[in-house]
Amino acid sequence: MTVTPFAPGSAHAPNTKSEAKKIADAATQFEALLIGQMLHSARDPDEEGLMGTQDGPGAALLDMGEQQFAQTLANNGGLGIAKMVIAGLESHANR
Repeated sequence: MTVTPFAPGSAHAPNTKSEAKKIADAATQFEALLIGQMLHSARDPDEEGLMGTQDGPGAALLDMGEQQFAQTLANNGGLGIAKMVIAGLESHANR
């Protein structure tokens, strides 16, 4: 068993491409979550569902559509939040 010495800052710095990819994926998912919450809060809670009534399945379908739209938007650049999170983490790791 070999023990790798701990280098200061190595716990936060992504040292492999797979770690950088994991960070980018997490930042994108975070941005999608934020966009989804913004879309959800922008919708009127008293708004009628897809079929003109306030039904459970229609509301669930609308929620799923919002989530999918938010994920697609985040995957394609979104609001730039993921890029800011990644840049912040990289600048913190390079200190």
